[in-house]
Amino acid sequence: MKAKIHLLGLALPALLLVPVVRAEGLDDAARRYARDYAMAAAHARIPSFSRQTGLACSACHTAFPHLTQFGRLFKLNGYTMTSLQTVRAGDSGKRESLKLDLIPPVSAMVMSSFTQTAKTQPGTQNGNVQFPQQLSVFFGEAITPRIGTFLQVTYDPAAGSIGVDNADIRFANRTSMGAKSLIYGVTLNNNPTVQDVWNTVPAWGFPYAASSTAPSPAASVILDGQFGQSSAGLGAYAFWDNHLYGEVSLYRSSVQGGGQLPDSTSSNTIHGVGPYWRAFWHQQMGRQELMIGALGMSTSVFPSGVIGVRNRYTDVGFDAQYELPVGEGKGGITAHAIYLHETQKLAADYAADAAANQTNKLNTFRIDGSVYTAKRMGLTLGYFSTSGTTDALRYPEEAMGGSLTGSPNSNGLIFELSALPWLNTRFELQYVMYNKFNGAKTNYDGAGRNAKDNNTLYLMSWVVF
Repeated sequence: MKAKIHLLGLALPALLLVPVVRAEGLDDAARRYARDYAMAAAHARIPSFSRQTGLACSACHTAFPHLTQFGRLFKLNGYTMTSLQTVRAGDSGKRESLKLDLIPPVSAMVMSSFTQTAKTQPGTQNGNVQFPQQLSVFFGEAITPRIGTFLQVTYDPAAGSIGVDNADIRFANRTSMGAKSLIYGVTLNNNPTVQDVWNTVPAWGFPYAASSTAPSPAASVILDGQFGQSSAGLGAYAFWDNHLYGEVSLYRSSVQGGGQLPDSTSSNTIHGVGPYWRAFWHQQMGRQELMIGALGMSTSVFPSGVIGVRNRYTDVGFDAQYELPVGEGKGGITAHAIYLHETQKLAADYAADAAANQTNKLNTFRIDGSVYTAKRMGLTLGYFSTSGTTDALRYPEEAMGGSLTGSPNSNGLIFELSALPWLNTRFELQYVMYNKFNGAKTNYDGAGRNAKDNNTLYLMSWVVF
């Protein structure tokens, strides 16, 4: 399942937030954030307060899935704040050994869509309706005062099956270092970058929803969702003084929907473990928020089977996010940017005549900016670009999805209008416009299809309840 359309990992905390007077493990800055947002929500008389909470979704989001600073702290603290009635037990009154929510916080999401491409894909009917495009159930709650979960189970209409989607289980605690606050924790998750708290990284980046039936470029870096739901990662992180964040995680292949032991039939299996790292600096300037970060991953992968020659992928990236709330936090300006560079050592593919070069490069760049009004009407403009080494075997000529030139280069613009009439409901009108697709502007596949033929109109409704 593509991570791009699985977004409620950052939206769900809004359904689980709780009154700050009962919040555990937050410093004074976080408490001030919560009080400010709670007051703003009350003054706005927002009717759809989150179930089992005392705060509106706007405490964590300006317009979901955009996280506020309080929403980011909620996630980093392990989803553990609660004001629900709990079942408690202790060891002879000395230590609390059990604390369970009396009512498990469960949520659901329904996404439906309509897709129309500028030119019909050969042999298909244009104007495709998906109802649902995605149907998910979420389980998120504090298991203990220090451990919380976010688990997503999704029905995939293309496969006609139900399976585990994004998952993030955390242990988190707080202490001080150098007279400054320090949040530290452990994350167990199944998709590199799903544990992140910013809307720049692949798991949560713009576009937050996209068509699953429209043509898409052939090339993407391995960090861009290629290990999503097919790996398991265990990592440790720390966030110091609300400024500096660092994380190191190790990922291992985790087979879904097949044999549980990787064997000769497996594909894209990680050899050993793949280290992932993340760092960012966060700065608050009045009401403005700025993040500048870096991330990377190194993996050795068997393209098929589990023995023999391997490919090695090394990804290094840089990202930034800027936020300026407007009014009482109900609207604002947000900008995101990310650049990912991948070096591919293709020993296995070269030996199997699946690559013309032993070493390739691949680059991804995305930037977008959004403006939301106080009534949560939004306009977003985004630019995307993929570029890399020409390789006729890796990007072969093929109708629709191939490249006549062997080039992976694609770029274009995304225009999006969005409306959130309620805090848990989002409607989108999106248009994707390609300037170049799989290496060319015209006849990119050798079968007469042009880049602009893949321009896509996408209408979507997205409800979480």
